[in-house]
Amino acid sequence: MNSFSASELLQLPVPERLQLVEDIWNSIADAPEALQLTDEDKRLIDERLQARQGNPGAGSPWQEVFDRITSKPK
Repeated sequence: MNSFSASELLQLPVPERLQLVEDIWNSIADAPEALQLTDEDKRLIDERLQARQGNPGAGSPWQEVFDRITSKPK
């Protein structure tokens, strides 16, 4: 395997860097068992799950959120 420094990788054209990021992300997604949640992560997930169960109508549907953040200001 070749070894590259971060500064060398940052010299790559943007499309190649994007492909590298995608490749790295996919390699991480292929090994979810390698990721460990911290106690703080678990606490936050439990807290948010309880909030959702306590008020299932809160929040906005994804399409509404997407439309809101991608629309131009009026």
